[in-house]
Amino acid sequence: MSNSQKPVYGGQAVVEGVMFGGKHHYVTAIRRKDRSVEYFHIPRKSNPYLTFFKRIPFLRGIISIIEASANGSKHLNFSTERYDVNPEEDDTIKEKKVSKLTMYLGVAVIGVISFLFGKFAFTLIPVFLAVLTKPIFPSDFAQVLVEGFFKLLLLLTYIYFVSLTPLIKRVFQYHGAEHKVINTFEAGVELTIENVQAHSRLHYRCGSSFILFTVIVGVFVYLFVPTTPLWLRVVDRILLIPVVLGIAFEVLQITNKVREIPVLKYLGLPGLWLQLLTTKEPNNDQVEVAILSFQELLRREQETAFDTKNEEIV
Repeated sequence: MSNSQKPVYGGQAVVEGVMFGGKHHYVTAIRRKDRSVEYFHIPRKSNPYLTFFKRIPFLRGIISIIEASANGSKHLNFSTERYDVNPEEDDTIKEKKVSKLTMYLGVAVIGVISFLFGKFAFTLIPVFLAVLTKPIFPSDFAQVLVEGFFKLLLLLTYIYFVSLTPLIKRVFQYHGAEHKVINTFEAGVELTIENVQAHSRLHYRCGSSFILFTVIVGVFVYLFVPTTPLWLRVVDRILLIPVVLGIAFEVLQITNKVREIPVLKYLGLPGLWLQLLTTKEPNNDQVEVAILSFQELLRREQETAFDTKNEEIV
């Protein structure tokens, strides 16, 4: 089966584990404190409205991002609650008090809000930094370039420093394991630890690439709006967030589709370079968890496909 015929699977690294998503299911596998592996599963609910909007170019990217943020936060919450607790102590997890904010809004909504807050911060902080350079770079064109430079610098600095913490470093290792498993599967190779380790920890369809593309796309989009006065510049940046996200998502999809074409494959290189920071080489234990997570997803996907086929026959 060629890559174009294979189902498209996505994933996300969590604390001490990996989440994979398919057409019908989301599955996370994490390594517990006693070295056992535990799974967390959420069926993928079909929403006709979301399905319709996800078919519309540019708009589909925004819907996909919000959906991924909401779903990913549930799996991340699962992993952070359980990874450092022995299974025999699971009762203590249930006894932990849940914050009022989480009770009222829910984990998924908080995940979306956190994403939006981060996007606002990384969008607006470079604006104010660029304004400080206006005496040196007064033109609109120069201001947009300076703003893009500060945004890229802020992004790289943030990723570098958080990657120095032991916990995030391990998350980045699981991120690398996730990519290796996807690359191995798409290559049609058996999912063994040895085979997976032989594949790249970088992938064209990664969310890290998407983040970088928002910076690049933003530079081009902002060239069409004024940089003065400041209040209008801030309003424009906020209103254009969905536009930048939508275009960046389409760019990400295009770079993934042309990755096998000579010359065009280089379009995705900037995103791959950023992944050198957001992924680390995983050890065999981490790869094993990623493989188990993906295999569990495949098992559930196949069961659902089989049940659906039987329903159609009946």
